[in-house]
Amino acid sequence: MTPDKPWRERLNIVDSLMKQVSKVQDPQEVVRLYSSGVRALLPVGKWVAVSRRGLAAPRYRITRYSGWEGHINPWLEKDRLPLFDSGLLGDLLYKGNVAVIDDLRLDPDDPAYEFLKGQRAMLFYPQYDSGEALNAGILLWDDPAKMHALDIPNIVWQGNLFGRTTGNLVLRQELANAYGALDRELQVVGNIQRSLLPTQLPDIPGFELAARYQPSAHAGGDYYDVFRLPHGRWGFLIADVSGHGTPAAVLMAVTHALARTFSGSPEHPCQFLDHLNQKLVDYYTVVNGAFVTAFYGVLDPARNEFRYACAGHNPPRLVSGSSVTPLDAVGGLPLGIMPTQECAEAFVPLHPGDRICLYTDGIVESQGDSNELFDVPRLDAAMLDGPGDCDSTATRIFDAVERFTHNAPAKDDRTLVMIRRQG
Repeated sequence: MTPDKPWRERLNIVDSLMKQVSKVQDPQEVVRLYSSGVRALLPVGKWVAVSRRGLAAPRYRITRYSGWEGHINPWLEKDRLPLFDSGLLGDLLYKGNVAVIDDLRLDPDDPAYEFLKGQRAMLFYPQYDSGEALNAGILLWDDPAKMHALDIPNIVWQGNLFGRTTGNLVLRQELANAYGALDRELQVVGNIQRSLLPTQLPDIPGFELAARYQPSAHAGGDYYDVFRLPHGRWGFLIADVSGHGTPAAVLMAVTHALARTFSGSPEHPCQFLDHLNQKLVDYYTVVNGAFVTAFYGVLDPARNEFRYACAGHNPPRLVSGSSVTPLDAVGGLPLGIMPTQECAEAFVPLHPGDRICLYTDGIVESQGDSNELFDVPRLDAAMLDGPGDCDSTATRIFDAVERFTHNAPAKDDRTLVMIRRQG
């Protein structure tokens, strides 16, 4: 650097500036600090910044000027920035090279004349982005003797590092804003999705019910529902859309609409699942490769019987006494893959105290240490290890999963529905 200030004094200025900049996240504040640092180090008369980012040749903007009162934020207040399409600064910016002018003579008709008048020397240094000069800084002196040639390489180097720093902070800020907007949208989607789930489980004489639902994010693809059927019967549906987040939540909402508008008889599990499958294939899943696993069962309290069909879903667990067995007598492909597929039904009698646990894979595939899965045996153990009422059982299962995963955020939606015959 030049001998205008002793080197220790200049070193202290730089050290103080770097400390201040390291604490700041606002790019506008970084510019202010850097500008004050440059003025403290160099005998600069004026300074200007220009940009052609987002503009077609030969247009450019004056983004900063030392003569302005107050500060204009060029990222948020572009409409306040002078916009030109000719003149010396535009020519230099689109040429894209460092320019040192020690005898500056500017035509008064130049659009940037008001910014440069009275100055006799100029250093024009581009700030490169992917090899292109999209921005540039201009330092000006009223006396060419004040522009020291030894300073110029460091100014160009430091100016580009400064440009990268502010550019990264702007991108970081834009990314934070985008994530914030996305987060708010996901919250809305999640609220809509949760509004599609039952707000209250029905009272069924001789039976008790419980349900738990925990999405992996604001929105998920798990779905459960309970349908009142003729002759005192009740339909229980649990489904899991492939994928996560908003796309899964949208298809979950579609599945809900298809289930709730079924004009046939939901008393027959195969007819119900066939309807969902056909509509999903015809209109929704083939184009995007999504699918839905589903299990649908019909509870007949008069006969104490549970008739069911399964489309690629985890077989529910039937707890009878001290034994646990899967409801896997029938099965099939997930919904939304094939236009037509075979479907079969099975039924089980329900004795006093019997419990059925319908669940999604987010429970059994929850990961603990060394990526070990919670898996079905732990699910069975949690159901057997305590009181048999539905609410206690559901709470015990979710608590066991939380302990197993050390309360880590769920990577997949977790849903279960418990049905118990009283007695």
